[in-house]
Amino acid sequence: MTALELTLKHIAESTGGTVVGNDQILIKGINSLVLAQKGEISFLADPRLKDQIRVTKASALIVRELSSLYQAPQLIVSDPYLVYARVAAMFAPPVPRFPGISEKAIIGEGTQVGRDVSIYPFVYVGRESVIGNEVILFPGVYVGDRVTVGDGSVIYPNVTIMSDCIIGREAIIHAGTVIGSDGFGYARDGDESVKIPQTGIVQIEDNVEIGANNAIDRAALGKTLIGKGVKTDNLVQIGHNVVVGDNTIIVAQVGIGGSTTIGKSVVIGGQVGFTDHIEIGDRVMIGARSGVTKSIRSGEVVSGMPAMPHRLWLKTRGHIRRLPEYSDRVKELENRVKELEEELRKE
Repeated sequence: MTALELTLKHIAESTGGTVVGNDQILIKGINSLVLAQKGEISFLADPRLKDQIRVTKASALIVRELSSLYQAPQLIVSDPYLVYARVAAMFAPPVPRFPGISEKAIIGEGTQVGRDVSIYPFVYVGRESVIGNEVILFPGVYVGDRVTVGDGSVIYPNVTIMSDCIIGREAIIHAGTVIGSDGFGYARDGDESVKIPQTGIVQIEDNVEIGANNAIDRAALGKTLIGKGVKTDNLVQIGHNVVVGDNTIIVAQVGIGGSTTIGKSVVIGGQVGFTDHIEIGDRVMIGARSGVTKSIRSGEVVSGMPAMPHRLWLKTRGHIRRLPEYSDRVKELENRVKELEEELRKE
């Protein structure tokens, strides 16, 4: 058995599932119900797709409950989508590594480099930085002076990490992201904008994944802080002195104004905009394209512009669609009032 060929029994033991059927079949990959072939395992996470079970060629199936539509072995689990993620990780190809430190990379004076690193050609690392064990730096990565990159982190091509910033362990930073650019800070002197020096840093804690083309600004003073386990999608802007709590998820094209505090385990939909200097509580959920202009208490679910409780937003949207009807009814009532007033005057 190779590293990319596992028994169904092994997969079940690794994911806490129960096999119904032959648990010794060999699995070499995972795929969707429609695309899966012999030797692959598939999954049913959405009941609306159950008819696809009839046509799948998968050798085994991950399901929440036993399906009579499928005759091959089934792996019964409580959360098929979560188990899909874990099984996909088993078969995912490893991140490609350059063997050691390229002669075409530049490592600054006084920088400490850990063991088993992979530093590709055309990487620049500044002075007095610390690159941890088993770090991978892809081509075009720029690491400024006095930067720390924690053990096991992967920094993809053309990422920029400006001076003094801190990257935790097992971080993943995707291509084109800039960490530690100047925050947007100016004082007005009449018509002139006077730049406020941004002398703080960005600190990214352990197990964070930052999407492609993010911009995370350094603090004016102190730090911009991204907590443990945070995941951001592509094209996210995080302003200076923002704090993002542990395990928060931020979807694409979100913009967070400076000095805003985001709580733990918050879920932020795509294209949400935040004003500055507000606080978002823990476990808040914010619908896509919302405009957040004031603080939100923990546990609330909000949507809209300006953001409001989600149920109220749905009701409001229903009324907005009926505005033409309401307008006609108001005109009709106005005409009726005029008629009644005329009748009263005649009396």
